[in-house]
Amino acid sequence: MSLVTEIKPQPGPQTNFLESRADIVIYGGGAGGGKTWSLLLECIRYVANPRFSAVIFRRTSPQITAPGGLLDASMELFPLLGGMLKRSRLEWIFPSGAKVVFRHLKLDRDCFSWQGAEVPLICWDEMCHFTESQFWYLMSRNRSTCGVRPYVRGTCNPDPDSFVAGLIEWFLDEDGYPDLEKAGEVRYFVRENGAIAWVDETYRDAETGLSPKSLTFIPSSIYNNPALLKANPEYLLNLKSLPEVERMQLLGGNWRIKRTAGKFFKGEWFYLCDRIPAGVVRWVRFWDFAASSDQQKGDSDYTASCLMGLLPDNRAVITNVTAARLTPGAAEQALITTAAADGVQVAQRWQRDPGQAGVYQDQRLRSLLRGYDAKGTVSQISKAQRAGPLARAAEFGEILILNGVWNAGLLNELSQFPDGKHDDQVDAAAGAYLELSGEGALKFGTASFR
Repeated sequence: MSLVTEIKPQPGPQTNFLESRADIVIYGGGAGGGKTWSLLLECIRYVANPRFSAVIFRRTSPQITAPGGLLDASMELFPLLGGMLKRSRLEWIFPSGAKVVFRHLKLDRDCFSWQGAEVPLICWDEMCHFTESQFWYLMSRNRSTCGVRPYVRGTCNPDPDSFVAGLIEWFLDEDGYPDLEKAGEVRYFVRENGAIAWVDETYRDAETGLSPKSLTFIPSSIYNNPALLKANPEYLLNLKSLPEVERMQLLGGNWRIKRTAGKFFKGEWFYLCDRIPAGVVRWVRFWDFAASSDQQKGDSDYTASCLMGLLPDNRAVITNVTAARLTPGAAEQALITTAAADGVQVAQRWQRDPGQAGVYQDQRLRSLLRGYDAKGTVSQISKAQRAGPLARAAEFGEILILNGVWNAGLLNELSQFPDGKHDDQVDAAAGAYLELSGEGALKFGTASFR
């Protein structure tokens, strides 16, 4: 006797998400709410239609193919309906001929590769990672001749700086948490003078007579995902152990809380020591170069550097920070002199612009440090995201600072980040910690919690 596999959503928000008929449904607001699985379930709704197709976007390709990511999750579901994976193209083909594809959309210009496409269902996995222009441009590709009314689905964790926060503002209470009484309520909007205007359901376009687009937000959290709580109860403990801001966002679903001056870094998180602990396993000095001197600009940025060592227990110790307003030539000389004082055992790193100018600068600086482990690192995320891993480690008591005359300047800048006038020393310290810890922007910012 053959076994029957029942495919259905979990009761509560996941079911509400799949039952909504709004044109745009945004789902999530907390980690562990079953968001990716919900998108996959949505994609199989019309796979019996041979002309149906769907795309799920992630910002980068590794987020699709990483262990436990989107591709792995789909392999637990799609084969149950006869889906065949074309791995090289990241496409699932179903017996009817229907297709579900996975694509990354890293840059705004990548949208243009979708010119002429017709996609009845567009899904955004971690919608806050995309730009507003990417989202609205792809809306122009959300069209259908297969009999399925075109629609859009997106999942997200709270990000107060993303365009998504503006779309769902009405669904939040005064403290930034989801207002459960408004969850799933459908709103309607049109574009007026380039901006979104919320209108009544009865509104009709004067030229076409068409109805406005509809949108809703359905919040979820790990508490709405009993399957995950049963299979991996430790995940809830992981969320509870996060620093305050991340905990309120990923566990509580708060859309307004963010790290501000005094909340990002606190002086009492850092342990001041009189000597460097024994057993440092790796050293790095990270540079944040400024392009002008104070003679050229009123209140210019500093060229800053941070020397940091990694200890055997994975704590880190900051042993020296420099900060000075320097011309480009003087900054290069400071790099040469400081690297010589550090010794060849200390890796020299700096933030490299991803463009051609950054390539040239990188080659120039490396040529000045022949014989050293020296190179630039590329990052296209915000300063706050880069500083996040350092802030988390500091809050957990994992960052030591060697006593020195430079301490006050560093701690003052840390305490004012990200609202202070200058953040050069913070950038240098954050870059050094990312280099030593190996956490990286994607791991902390996008892949650790879903």
